[in-house]
Amino acid sequence: MGLFKSVVSKLRKGLDRTRETFVAGLRSMLVGRKLDEALIEELESRLIQSDVGVRTTTALITQIRADYKSGQLARGEDVLEFLKAELKSRWPEADRTLHFADAGPTVILVTGVNGAGKTTSIAKLCSQLRNEGRTVLLGACDTFRAGAVRQLEIWAERLGVEVVKGQQGGDPAAVAFDACSAAVSRGVDVLILDTAGRLHTQDPLMRQLTKIRSVATKKIEGAPHETLLVLDATAGQNALRQAEEFGKAAGVTGIFLAKLDGTAKGGIVVAIREATNIPVKFIGVGETPDDIEPFDPERFVEAMFAE
Repeated sequence: MGLFKSVVSKLRKGLDRTRETFVAGLRSMLVGRKLDEALIEELESRLIQSDVGVRTTTALITQIRADYKSGQLARGEDVLEFLKAELKSRWPEADRTLHFADAGPTVILVTGVNGAGKTTSIAKLCSQLRNEGRTVLLGACDTFRAGAVRQLEIWAERLGVEVVKGQQGGDPAAVAFDACSAAVSRGVDVLILDTAGRLHTQDPLMRQLTKIRSVATKKIEGAPHETLLVLDATAGQNALRQAEEFGKAAGVTGIFLAKLDGTAKGGIVVAIREATNIPVKFIGVGETPDDIEPFDPERFVEAMFAE
């Protein structure tokens, strides 16, 4: 129970802005009021503004309206409890754990648009893997931006891991090849491949990503074992569209939702779930390498609604 409380406490701090704006706004709107059509319409507008998503909002409001008419919901306080329970129940059973190779290095391919927090998220993932006692190697496949490679090197130096890199402007797939070779020869547990910040509209970059995946598969059986898409929680509906498009084009197996501490719209987690079957596996709730949490829907909702 102590561990659960400590995790919720950490999540609560990371979700301060969502809780203080979205949930506190719901409380001020609902508590002490009788439920009626006007309040239901007001609630619908608030949910959409919070980036919970139109599909989820429609389903929630439809049920609230039905329960109101049948007499099951009569007070604003009842609606708060209903929302909390419903948000917890909207995730089916899913495998949200990282997939590791049965033998040899596990390859994790990390993708996402520039500015999403990809490099910092890699550092957080690296820190967690290191804390679990796993050895990690990084592959700097974003050869288009010298700054991106240097940023990865800085994090690697802080975390005590090595980076395989190539020449600026070189072939990213060649770096992936060298990184996979190094991972095998050094016997590391996990290889994390950073990729260029690519938009789904940039077809040549998407083809380059496919090439990197192909190289990894040829060098290490089953690779990449995970393809994580880093999304910026502060991007709202843009993040939702990225999840949809990358899911189609990049073989994404999981989402790392970054910068949750920087937004009042934590409800985007719910919208992502409704729009795609890709599981959210990790969330970033702060700026340090330790500010990473495996995503658990119940703990997330508890932290969001905590008083």
